[in-house]
Amino acid sequence: MASYVSLFRWTDEGVRSVKDTVSRTRDSIAAIEKLGGKMTVLWTQGRYDLVAIGELPTEEAAMALALSTGKAGKVRTETLRAFSIDEMERILRKVT
Repeated sequence: MASYVSLFRWTDEGVRSVKDTVSRTRDSIAAIEKLGGKMTVLWTQGRYDLVAIGELPTEEAAMALALSTGKAGKVRTETLRAFSIDEMERILRKVT
């Protein structure tokens, strides 16, 4: 499975409904699990309001999740494809 790190910032609408952030996050985690993935979410202080680290079975599933999240209008995201140590070793073997 591919790994991703997502950085979230609340929109104005997201801040107005901040008391729902935990239930929204639980719903998102359930949706990810239905896609065959898993995710850990942390609330943070600073530039980003939440950070998620997850795994999804396909890039299509990751893209569908990102679009669904953005469509809800509560957060803006920046998602980074992450690589494990084993993946990085395979990549480096291909570097010429």
